[in-house]
Amino acid sequence: MSTLDWIVLSLTLLFVVLYGIYRSREKHTMDSFLLAGQSMPWYHVTLSLMATQASAITFLSAPGQAYTDGMRFVQFYFGLPLAMVVLCVTFVPKFGKLKIFTAYEFLEGRFDLRTRALTAFLFLLQRGLSTGLSIYAPSLILSAILGWDITWTNIISGGVVILYTTLGGSRAVSHTHLQQMGIITIGMVVAGVMVVKFLPEQVSFTDALHVAGKMGKVNLIDFTFDLNNRYNVWSGLIGGFFLQLSYFGTDQSQVGRFLTGSSQGQSKLGLAMNGLLKIPMQFLILLVGVLVFAFYQFTTPPLFFNQTAVDRVKSSPYAAEYASLEKQHDQIQSVKRPQVMALTEAIRKDDQQAIAASRNVLAGLESKVKDVRKEAAAVLSKANGGDTNDVNYIFLRFVIDYLPAGMVGLLIAVILLASMGSVAAAYNSLASCTIVDIYKRIVRKDENGRNYVAASRWATFFWGVFCIAVAQYASRLGSMIEAVNILGSLFYGTILGIFLVAFYFKNIGSRAVFWGAIIGEIFVIVSYMIDLTAFLWLNLIGCVLVIIFAALIEKIWPQHETRMEENSNA
Repeated sequence: MSTLDWIVLSLTLLFVVLYGIYRSREKHTMDSFLLAGQSMPWYHVTLSLMATQASAITFLSAPGQAYTDGMRFVQFYFGLPLAMVVLCVTFVPKFGKLKIFTAYEFLEGRFDLRTRALTAFLFLLQRGLSTGLSIYAPSLILSAILGWDITWTNIISGGVVILYTTLGGSRAVSHTHLQQMGIITIGMVVAGVMVVKFLPEQVSFTDALHVAGKMGKVNLIDFTFDLNNRYNVWSGLIGGFFLQLSYFGTDQSQVGRFLTGSSQGQSKLGLAMNGLLKIPMQFLILLVGVLVFAFYQFTTPPLFFNQTAVDRVKSSPYAAEYASLEKQHDQIQSVKRPQVMALTEAIRKDDQQAIAASRNVLAGLESKVKDVRKEAAAVLSKANGGDTNDVNYIFLRFVIDYLPAGMVGLLIAVILLASMGSVAAAYNSLASCTIVDIYKRIVRKDENGRNYVAASRWATFFWGVFCIAVAQYASRLGSMIEAVNILGSLFYGTILGIFLVAFYFKNIGSRAVFWGAIIGEIFVIVSYMIDLTAFLWLNLIGCVLVIIFAALIEKIWPQHETRMEENSNA
């Protein structure tokens, strides 16, 4: 990067971190440290929810996902608005009435401490692992730019967030989210404009979209009902609904965001606006990836997008073999470019016969490109001995190679800020759950508020170190945006099932739901291991199984006394 890029990057990050610490500099109580004193207006709630969900994975991996698989991933979010409606009607009033710090406090009043602890454990496991992936994503940036070892980049990117989250707590998280989303929005809009600007003079924005569409990348809607298809309308509406309902309604990283609202009305409005804005936001991010794909149809793309891995192979005994593959790749691309221009002209003239002919030729050339890339991946694997999935590097490589000085620094700041937002909220939620649901409830019940704040800081530090450790293994998981959602789908259905039983099945007691959740979770994990269905459906399967098993156990092994949430605030 240039000196200007480093200045832009450093000043942007420094401003956000110092601003968050400044706005949360007062003496903390447990309420202010974990819930920001429940003083936030709806727009803070909305932006904090979006910043928590929109990690660096979103801005690194989503454009790469669109580049390789098209825009069908946007269907993943189709269940989100429906989930926000259910949350506003059911979850927010319940949680607001009980004046709770975490979602899992509610479960002890309804069931017992054992069920509360089980659900908290499932959350801590899932969120701790997912946050490790969120830390790894920005480490890709520093590693690719500076050639640093990934271990140290994970420590740096995760450690910076530990600093201001430990000092400022939830208030620092909420205030930095507001700044982060503003900078992120500006940065991604600028990225989209720059991609269009770099297209050949005779190729317009509309031409680029048409070319991408004819090559299968603008595949927004798929009504085919197929349980093995990861992204279609039905998996998004049904599986996505259960995933989003569980994520926003039972995952403390999100519950902790809307609990900061100054009133139930502010929390509900914040959730509703999140449901309205998230799909357009994700659409635009994926669109940037499709535009990058279109750009590389007119300009020769790298054979492999991870420049650090390429540099290593070029200094290895396999350098000549890789160079030969690069030459083959360039030759195919030189033949491909005139065909792409021919397709563009055919689309302008609406010549269906010429369009079909160009698409057939391009399909054959794309097949050759894939074969060469497969061979290149094998060479890279021999030279580097690591993962050869480069989907997470596609957008980053475009930014570094083509954006002007200053813009590179801004876009990298965008990705790092996205990571800081989601990781900070995760640290805060992990600390909240650890202190409120385990330490305060089980370990030390009689501590004063100041000692609980100190314990919260130590819990934040512990989970930060844990998540950094997890990040060391994230490189083996391929597309980060898919990996993090697969991981969530392994647990969210079970957690949601427990809450739905608590809300709507008053005749089911604690013993039945506890064992129903354990059996249901085992079934979900086994279903994933045997590849029973696409991962989004695991959210529905886990939720339904918990309810069914809990009902059966209650019938076979009844528990006559059912506790109600009004009896205790735990």
